[in-house]
Amino acid sequence: MTVHSPMAPATDAPHFSDSARAAFAAAYPDQPTKLTHELVGHALLTLDALATLAERMPASAVEYNLGKLPLGVRPEDTPSNGLSLGETIRTIESNGSWAVLKNVERDPAYGALLDAALAELEPIVARSTGPMLHREAFIFLTSPGSVTPFHMDPEHNILLQIMGTKVMTVFPARDEELVPAQKSEEFHNGGHRNLIWQDGFKARGTPFPLAPGEAVHVPVKAPHFVENGPAVSISLSITWRSDRSVAEGELHSFNALLRKRGLPTGAVSERPEQQGIRRFVYRVMRKLGV
Repeated sequence: MTVHSPMAPATDAPHFSDSARAAFAAAYPDQPTKLTHELVGHALLTLDALATLAERMPASAVEYNLGKLPLGVRPEDTPSNGLSLGETIRTIESNGSWAVLKNVERDPAYGALLDAALAELEPIVARSTGPMLHREAFIFLTSPGSVTPFHMDPEHNILLQIMGTKVMTVFPARDEELVPAQKSEEFHNGGHRNLIWQDGFKARGTPFPLAPGEAVHVPVKAPHFVENGPAVSISLSITWRSDRSVAEGELHSFNALLRKRGLPTGAVSERPEQQGIRRFVYRVMRKLGV
C-alpha cells in the first residue's frame, strides 16, 4: 500500500531573507554564522507530521536513543530508550530522548522542501565552492535537556530551528588538536563521527543560541555539540557536498592509505580541490586496489 506524504502548503515566499543570504555569503564556506529563516509552523515540520513520516521510513534511516548523554560518550556506550520510534516521537516531551530522521529528502514532499530552501543559497555556494552536490536533509527531535555529543559531519550544513530552543557550540574546523589527522583519516574511511572530548576544549568553541526562526551555518567537519533547552526541540538540517568537501575526503583517505603502508602523508590544504595531482594518484590507486 502506498502511503502519501502530507503536501506542503503552496507558497512563493522565500525561506531565507535578503539579510540572511547576505550573512551566509559573508561566512561561507569556512566560518560559522547565525542566520534567520521562515519555516516555523510549516505543515511538514509538526510533531504529528514527523511521527507519520518516521513510521514509514526504513529502520536504517532512523537513529534514536536516550538524550541526556556525556559530551564525549563512545558510540558503543550510547543507551537505548526502550521505546519504538513512533512512541519516541509522540512522547518526546517526557521520555528524555533524541532522534534523527535521515535522508528525509527521499520523501517527495520533504525533497521539494529541501530543493526550495537550497535553491535560494545555490548562487552563493556556486561562486565559492562550485555546484551543490549530494543534497540531503535530516530532522532532529530532542527532549528537554538532551545533549548531542561532541562530533563532526562531512557536509556543508545549515541547522534551522523549528520548535523549542537549543545551543549549538561550534569549534574551528581545521584545529588538529580537536580533530587529529588520523581521526580525519578514520572518519573518511567509515569511522564514527563522535570525537574525544576534553574539558579544556570548551573555551575554543562559539556558542550559538537558537530559537524558532533562527539557524546556524556549520562548516564542513567543524566539531560541535548541542545542548537542548527546556522544551521539545525540532530542527531541520539541510546539507550538501561540494568539490571542496569531496576533495578533502579523498585526500584524508589517501593519507590513510599511505600511512597504512608506512609511507609519508601529505598536508590537506585549505583549498583541497586544488590539490589535483594527489587526488588523481589516490583515484588511480583506489581503482587498482593498491
